Amino acid sequence: MNKTLLVTGTSLGILAIILGAFAAHGLEKLIDADAIKSFETGVRYQMYHAFLLLILGSTAIVNRRTKKLMFYLIVTGVIFFSGSIYGLATNSLTGFNFKTIAMITPIGGLILISAWLVMLLELIKLRTD
Repeated sequence: MNKTLLVTGTSLGILAIILGAFAAHGLEKLIDADAIKSFETGVRYQMYHAFLLLILGSTAIVNRRTKKLMFYLIVTGVIFFSGSIYGLATNSLTGFNFKTIAMITPIGGLILISAWLVMLLELIKLRTD
């Protein structure tokens, strides 16, 4: 599980850097400043959760079952939250109207919050300092 967390965290981090560079250098002439700002929000949250996966994969404090649950929550949350933001920000460039699935964004946010809550509960249950 640790290797999966580390590889996924690293992959999400690499993708966040690529998407951030794309937003700064490739999208600036194609979409407006508000859409760029939204896109960058998706990148930022993706990177935050890439770091969380790297930390999670590097610790023995959190048990395997919790790590597995958090892994699925984080990956799903990033896809729903950041992915939908990427789609909404670039909506004018695609043939698909991402506004029809805009409710996925807050659902993704709730999934990400739940991953953090799962970790919090696991840490509270620890018997040691």
